[in-house]
Amino acid sequence: MTNTAAVLNATTLSCSITCKDVAASIRWYHEVLGFSVDQKFEHEGKVAGAVISAGDISIVLNQDDGKLGWDRIKGQGFYLQLNVAAYADVDSAAARIKAAGGTLLDEPADRPWGTRMFQFKDLDGFKLGVATPLKG
Repeated sequence: MTNTAAVLNATTLSCSITCKDVAASIRWYHEVLGFSVDQKFEHEGKVAGAVISAGDISIVLNQDDGKLGWDRIKGQGFYLQLNVAAYADVDSAAARIKAAGGTLLDEPADRPWGTRMFQFKDLDGFKLGVATPLKG
């Protein structure tokens, strides 16, 4: 059997999402999901990006420049899962998304692989999920 030990000593994973309207996305991630806004970036007097965080994770939100087309499908084949500490956090996140007019791809449910989770798409169509291990 081949040795598959990691050579890279990574400690966290961050990601960057390109947004059609970065100011709206910053508000949505902050007000609906509860991320903190750690830093904002401006270019020519307009918000061009931000670093947001929740717990140990961070996401960089960037303003799309439109060069690849405004109507392209974003995040196809890509999925981000936000792991939360408490069982109730899954249901409350889903409720906040629906209260803000968002649509869930599926409702919070206990899954056979041992998690309670649901999935949704953000304002730009990126697919995300919120999950926690089932109570033992």
